[in-house]
Amino acid sequence: MPELPEVETVRRGLQPVFEGAVITRVEVRRPNLRFPFPPHFAERLAGRTVSALSRRAKYLIVALEGGPSLICHLGMSGSFRVEADTDLAPGTFHHERGKIAAHDHVVFTLRKQNDTARVVFNDPRRFGFMLFAEDGDLNAHPMLAHLGVEPTGNTLSGALLADLLRNKKAPLKAALLDQTLIAGLGNIYVAEALWRAQLSPLRAAGSIAPRSGRPGVRAERLAEAIRDVIADAIAAGGSSLRDHIQTDGSLGYFQHRFSVYDREGAPCPRATCSGTVQRIVQSGRSTFYCPTCQR
Repeated sequence: MPELPEVETVRRGLQPVFEGAVITRVEVRRPNLRFPFPPHFAERLAGRTVSALSRRAKYLIVALEGGPSLICHLGMSGSFRVEADTDLAPGTFHHERGKIAAHDHVVFTLRKQNDTARVVFNDPRRFGFMLFAEDGDLNAHPMLAHLGVEPTGNTLSGALLADLLRNKKAPLKAALLDQTLIAGLGNIYVAEALWRAQLSPLRAAGSIAPRSGRPGVRAERLAEAIRDVIADAIAAGGSSLRDHIQTDGSLGYFQHRFSVYDREGAPCPRATCSGTVQRIVQSGRSTFYCPTCQR
């Protein structure tokens, strides 16, 4: 499933096409994806102007002038592609996109000034979805209401992270994957952040919170590592694992910078460490880490 950097990469690719554009037509080619489309889905979008395209965790939010907002999730295999004859298209196609008509489930036709573009949502496995947020408070929507703090910018500080994890006995990796605490963190970037912070995924989550009279060194180190790894992945265009491709058709490249993820048996890349990357299973998911330098 695409993680936060992949979704942010898609948002940035779609933003020049969507923002300020009028949705002139929407074609829905099946009654449902993961969930049924809302009633009168195409009719409610046609003729509306997009005021903003944002992201919350792994969700894309298409804000329409006067409401409602459209919440989109890519699921496991969903992707958008832009078809345009003008500079509305966000880049050139470096990698051929899947264009099997049977998997093109929603087609948006957009007009911006004198330019027209088509944005196609393709989802072979159909785990993505599109839903309306009817009222003005997006945070009250059932898909968003439970989400925790964003791991981008300076919001996630060491002090906040320590407060979120204090007294939690669950393994640190499991706690970081809890979307009610930190929104949008997934398996790949938790592994990479823990390696950067030199913290074991097996340690109790609450152990990074500072004790009385001691500075929160571990919490500060981990908060910085999370922010940095997410920022680096966004700058690299995300990680193209299996299905994820950017909106311009090009692959993300952060996977070439993985330090531990999917590198079982490789030497730890930390210059001062002689350890070997190991793989274990936590809650049914692979965990990659270096037991020598991650404590």
